[in-house]
Amino acid sequence: MASNPLSKLSEEQYLAIERAAEFKSEFVDGEMFAMAGTSNAHALIQRNLLGELYMALRGGACGPFGSDSRVRVPGRAYVYPDVAVVCGPQPTTGENRDILIDPVAIFEVLSPSTEKYDRTVKSRLYRTIDSLKEYILVSQEELYIEQLSRQPNGLWTIRDYVRPEEELKIDSIGVVIPLRRIYDQVDIAPATE
Repeated sequence: MASNPLSKLSEEQYLAIERAAEFKSEFVDGEMFAMAGTSNAHALIQRNLLGELYMALRGGACGPFGSDSRVRVPGRAYVYPDVAVVCGPQPTTGENRDILIDPVAIFEVLSPSTEKYDRTVKSRLYRTIDSLKEYILVSQEELYIEQLSRQPNGLWTIRDYVRPEEELKIDSIGVVIPLRRIYDQVDIAPATE
């Protein structure tokens, strides 16, 4: 017995639906996925990252955007990272004024319900973006940050941060953030080693 394949959405169809929707959905390879809600710890970490990045980058060519900003993964997806840093002008008029292009650094705050998706599907998607130099995963369950950095030869390296006295060094945008500021006001457990 033959089955009917699900029809996939085009990018144009997704954008039309998404722009009219009340709630956000991501788009990957022709399919839409509803976005999950977040915890207070998630919101605090995201706020802290945005604040630190804004203060460090203000007045320069780069700037941070929060999870209401849609990022285009060319030919594959539209996603809403928790924080994206872009350098250079972004569209502010026309039909693509609500899409970020060419992010340099992307941060995802890991939630129990989205961690697997962020580590697999999103990680693979993000690493196909030519401009992306840093993909940073921040745990909200324990003091733990995982930084993937693209090297000049195109390979990715991983660095883990587990101590509150450490500083997250983001070479692609010239920013250093103490972990204690990222986790400010968050009741967090020490990392399990």
